[in-house]
Amino acid sequence: MKWYQYIACFFAGLFIANTVPHLIHGVSGDVFPTPFATPAGKGPSSPTVNVFWGLLNLVIGYLLMRAGRVSNQKVMSLVVFFIGILLMSWMLSVAFMEKQMQF
Repeated sequence: MKWYQYIACFFAGLFIANTVPHLIHGVSGDVFPTPFATPAGKGPSSPTVNVFWGLLNLVIGYLLMRAGRVSNQKVMSLVVFFIGILLMSWMLSVAFMEKQMQF
């Protein structure tokens, strides 16, 4: 694999992980921060915005998975992909923990 495919695998993991909270809050009818809120990333966005933002993250993540050729035949691509998921999940947990403490 080429070096830039590993970068694609990593960012695919980031985008796929970011899909989860937005889709869950969106389909649950809850407001949740998105980059389109005021202030960006901190203010509330509607459930509809969250659904579309979550789906956009999913599409971008999928396209990056294809570009990075993430597969179980290329173990290193999976490792890098899951490192991206791990890092984004950890960052989101810290960011949203602070959000919950504000309410």
